[in-house]
Amino acid sequence: MESPVHSLPLLFKQLGLADDPASIEQFVTAHSPLKPDLKLADAFFWTDSQRAFLREEILEDADWAEVVDELNLMLRRGRNV
Repeated sequence: MESPVHSLPLLFKQLGLADDPASIEQFVTAHSPLKPDLKLADAFFWTDSQRAFLREEILEDADWAEVVDELNLMLRRGRNV
């Protein structure tokens, strides 16, 4: 059975955030760059449920882990790639 492939817009939708390209770019610009020692899920701007989702997906190396990693990299670079 194949694992689902999730996109960055779908991750934003899953997190309850605006998922169009301009909104994603604005979110990344507004919340980056993250400090090197800060875990993505520990950033101040997440709600408790968003934080729990991000932690769970990474810890379990779940279906969303790859796109969560993508978002993590984008927020550390300070711009959308």
